[in-house]
This record gives sequence, structure tokens and C-alpha cells, in this order.
Amino acid sequence: MIGFIITALKVIFLLGFLIFIHEGGHFIVAKLCKVKVNEFAIGFGPTIWKKKKGDTLYALRLIPLGGFVSMEGEEERSDNEGSFSKASIPKRIAIVLAGGMVNIIFGLLVYFVLVSSMGNYVSQRVEVVDENYGAAKAGIMVNDEIKEINGTKIRNRNDITEMLEKSKGEELTITVERDNELIDVKVTPTAIPNKDTGIYLGASGEELTTEIVAIDSDSPAQKSGLELNDVILKVDGKDVEGDPYKVVEYIKENETDNCIFTIQRGEETKEISLTPDIVYTYMLGIQFAKAENNFINNIYYGFWDTVDFSVSIIDNLKMLFSGNVDANQLMGPVGISGVVANTTGISDFIYIIALISLSLGVTNLLPFPPLDGGKVVIYLIEAVRRKTMKENTEIAIQMFGFAILIALSIYVTYNDILRIF
Repeated sequence: MIGFIITALKVIFLLGFLIFIHEGGHFIVAKLCKVKVNEFAIGFGPTIWKKKKGDTLYALRLIPLGGFVSMEGEEERSDNEGSFSKASIPKRIAIVLAGGMVNIIFGLLVYFVLVSSMGNYVSQRVEVVDENYGAAKAGIMVNDEIKEINGTKIRNRNDITEMLEKSKGEELTITVERDNELIDVKVTPTAIPNKDTGIYLGASGEELTTEIVAIDSDSPAQKSGLELNDVILKVDGKDVEGDPYKVVEYIKENETDNCIFTIQRGEETKEISLTPDIVYTYMLGIQFAKAENNFINNIYYGFWDTVDFSVSIIDNLKMLFSGNVDANQLMGPVGISGVVANTTGISDFIYIIALISLSLGVTNLLPFPPLDGGKVVIYLIEAVRRKTMKENTEIAIQMFGFAILIALSIYVTYNDILRIF
């Protein structure tokens, strides 16, 4: 019971705080643009606290799952002084973008502070060279520092990994610094074959499980008929005992084309045959030294880690809209609650806040009504046409988008509940 209360308080704080800074962004920019704000509320439903100051009513409502800034002339156009609808298009766009931008900036700043304070980064200086791999054969030596690959500057270890993935095993020109001299070395990465099924296994609290929580689109798992929430009981007749590492081990040990999965789906137990894809990991055969743990290094690597983090959020959105991510993998408030419940420390909790804040900000700026990004598209159309869109037309567009978002929310919540139970 105490655990439930703590989780509930954490979720309420997380959602309430992120909504507060989001709506606060709209509020502050509206005030700066001389637009009248009638009400600034956190939450929905019955008002449990309110206070009028100047032209604005500040309110706290019972259900902490939303919030709003009610501006004069925003919902219904008004000719009154300070009306949102009478503000210039640049001002309206600035007000609308402010909420999402605050979430993005906050998320990036918090993530940057977290990763910079942890230190323990890996440098680009070579510490060990494995003689069985391409780097040693090409002449890369201990204490070489990788500066560029194929003319692209290397900022951190992630850049090296990315360049290796893009290489597909083809020869790379690696520029290293050796004894204060830049040297170009031609290296052919070593291809390591791996079996890929396209499934991702989950965890329940601190306990690992063999429940399938995600499936790659067009993967062997999807083609074989495996589904989300299936629980893998055996691989080729060997009991995995809820251990995902055994699943990986037994797939790797299989010497035939097919793996036989025994899975539990609801009350039914069934066998599914799966043929893994052979994919290759490309490696140089190098171990890198740790970066010196000092302020300059932590700021440098923390900055580029934050850049990679933000790019990954955008890439995930691209994958979603390109169909490479199943809509079943989306997560709503119920799913977020489950993630928050599993946080085990203040750093873990703050990281989740940063991640959700960044995701919320980016998502809110997508060009789809009634999201803020959709509103910006309408204002841009008005700017091009030099004519205000008819109020009824704008309302119809917003309501159509709202209906789609509500349907999606119900679908996502349903899937969140299925994952829990």
C-alpha cells in the first residue's frame, strides 16, 4: 500500500510538473506579447484552489493529468484588447511554440547535468588492440587517438560505432594522432555474424522476464506470428526459466535454420518456429581508454551525449511515422506510471522526467491538429494566404484531429493495461 502511494505521488509530481512548465511557457510568452490570459490552470475537473491576480485566474484542479492557459480570443475570436486572435501571426506562433520548447529545453538541460555529473566516459585513445581484428592488421597502435573516419570528425565513442555500422564492412580511412602527427590508416572492419529475431524482452520490477515487450517491424519474430505479451517458456525444448539471457544463449547455440519457441499466450501454450536473420556487427578490435575524469572532459562528453540523446528521440519519431515501430509500443499515462514505479533512485527518477519532458515537447510540436505544431501550420497557411481561416473551418480541423488523438489515447491505454496484467 505504501509503495502504491509513493508511486502515485511520483506520477502526480512528474505529470503536474511537466504540465506546469509547459503551460508556463505559453503563459510567459503570452504575457510578453501583451495577450490577455484569463486563466492559468493545472489539472482538469473541479477547482480545488484558485486566486485572481490582475487579469488572470490561477487555479489548481482535481485531476492532475493536464492543464491549460485560457487566453482571450483563443477559443472564440474576440476583438477585445489583448485578444490572441488579434495578435500578429509571429506572436501567435511564438506563444504556441513556447510550451513544447520549454519541455525540450528543460529535458535537455536536465539530461546534460545528469550525464555530465556522472563522468566515467570513454575516450578515443586506443588502449588495447586485438591482433585478430582489422585494426591490428592495418597497423593501428596503442595510444593512437582516433580523430576522423572517412573525413568525418569523431567526437566520442558513439561516432565510431555509428561509422562502423554505416561501413557495412567496407574499408575505412581512419585518421589517428600518433606522436603529435596525423596519420591516415586504411582499415577493413571485421564482420561478426549474429542471429537476429527482432524481439525485445522485458522486466517486471527488478526481475527479468521472457515476456515479449516489443517486436521489430518486418522481423523474423513478426513473420513467424509471435506477438506482444507472449511469454517465452522454452527455446528448442530447453527451459529458459524466465531468463532472457538464456533465450539469447540458446538461439546462438542453435545450429539449424529454425528455432522452436514454446510460448504462453494467455491461457494457451503453443510452439512457433522462427528462422533468425543473420546480421553482422562490424568491429575494429580496439578497446579505448577511459577519459580523464575532469570538468572539461565531463562537459565535452556530456554535451555530445546530450546531442545523441536528442537525435535518438527524433529518430524514434521518424521510425514511428515510417512504420518501422509498431503502434503497440507507444506508451500513455498508465504505461508511464509503470515505468515511474520501477525507478529506484533520485537520479533514475530525474532521468525519466527529462526523457518524458523531451518526448512531450517534441511530440507536441508535430504538425498535427490540435497539437501546438498543428496550430502553427494553420497560422503559416494564414500567412501565405494573407487571409484568416474561417473560424468554423479551423474548429472542424481541430476537432477532427482531437477525435483521432482521443482514439489513439484509448488504444495506447488499452495496450498499457494489457502489459500490466
